[in-house]
Amino acid sequence: MNIIMMTNTYVPHVGGVARSVESFTRAYRDRGHRVLVVAPEFEGMPEDEEDVVRIPAIQNFNGSDFSVVLPVPGYLERAVERFEPDIVHSHHPFLIGSTALRIASAWDLPLVFTHHTMYEQYTHYVPGDSPLLKRFVVQLSTSYADLCDRVFAPSESIAEILRERGVRTPVEVVPTGVVLERFRDGDGAAIRRRYGIPEDAFVIGHVGRLAEEKNLGFLARSVARVLAAEPDSHFLVVGAGPAEQEIRRACEDRGVGARLHLAGKLVQPSLSDAYHAMDLFAFASRSETQGMVLAEAMAAGLPVVAIDAPGAREVVRDGYNGRLLTAPDEAAFAGAVREAMTRHAAGWDDWLAAVDDTARAYSLEACADRALEIYHQLDVTEGQSDEDHDLWHTSLRRIRAEWNILKGVAHAAGAAFGEEDENGRSVS
Repeated sequence: MNIIMMTNTYVPHVGGVARSVESFTRAYRDRGHRVLVVAPEFEGMPEDEEDVVRIPAIQNFNGSDFSVVLPVPGYLERAVERFEPDIVHSHHPFLIGSTALRIASAWDLPLVFTHHTMYEQYTHYVPGDSPLLKRFVVQLSTSYADLCDRVFAPSESIAEILRERGVRTPVEVVPTGVVLERFRDGDGAAIRRRYGIPEDAFVIGHVGRLAEEKNLGFLARSVARVLAAEPDSHFLVVGAGPAEQEIRRACEDRGVGARLHLAGKLVQPSLSDAYHAMDLFAFASRSETQGMVLAEAMAAGLPVVAIDAPGAREVVRDGYNGRLLTAPDEAAFAGAVREAMTRHAAGWDDWLAAVDDTARAYSLEACADRALEIYHQLDVTEGQSDEDHDLWHTSLRRIRAEWNILKGVAHAAGAAFGEEDENGRSVS
């Protein structure tokens, strides 16, 4: 099968969507399928990439670490034609997502869309952020989902939200999955030596982009409480972004800044080393569609303390493989971390066994097999008659694609200006 993956973020960008696309691409190719990745240019991208088409893009959009694709050049169409795709998989509803819809329509191919992100949680990157803009984004992503043949949701929580918002396209739960072998081993002692962390210290860790939507102020203040009460504890943070200063300030305000260790962005094998330098993983984001880093942490053998939210609740079971707190309360979060530290001295093995079982359930192999099964369920041969290569019918399909894009935008705008219920559906 020839699969096109179209995404606004791709390696070397460090983020959940980029890693998801890279992981599935590798898994599909390992199974003998061809994959063409269409992604924006990005600073530091590899010079030689197999079956990757890079689109010109604006880097670091509005102070973020995202890039924004510019109008798609004509050579993309030529690359697609040479590739002879069977299916198009879009990983965003905006920007390159519209191009994915055009390609699927022009070549009469099934279109799959993975709803990776709660997009309304990211509107602060756009000038003029407002509740109206958030409603517009929700409606636009919902309209886009209904133009696709299948929607992948990374977790059951997100699948339920999409159905509540009125998505009519069949929604399938397909987590990204983790390559367990990448995280099973790591030189945690080397990371501890690098940052001057004592061998016998209890290390609370976090991995991810240091961005506003990750609720990192709450996390840092909660962990700083623990560090203030537990002199043998340290906080290791892997990632980079604008929230770095907020994390630093939270620890300095508690007088524990010397035990905060900001490692910046790490890639393998250093990323796995960092996980193995930790004793417990802490996570407070409420904007995730799936807890990918939570599955990675558990693959490295780490119990997790997290806030109950979509993505986290599928991975973390309270009292089984960590703690899942129902309320975002800093004192309660700090108490759960200290409870885990107490458990570390006795009763830790039960959590470790549960962590291992959880990690196995999120293996990339299982998730890739599920995605390919759904691809094959779609009728990839439909519309391949001679008539479909006629210029007139090709033109009609392209006009239909443009109309559907415009109609989706118009519907989203109309819904945004109307009233909505608690699930984001228009009631105007």
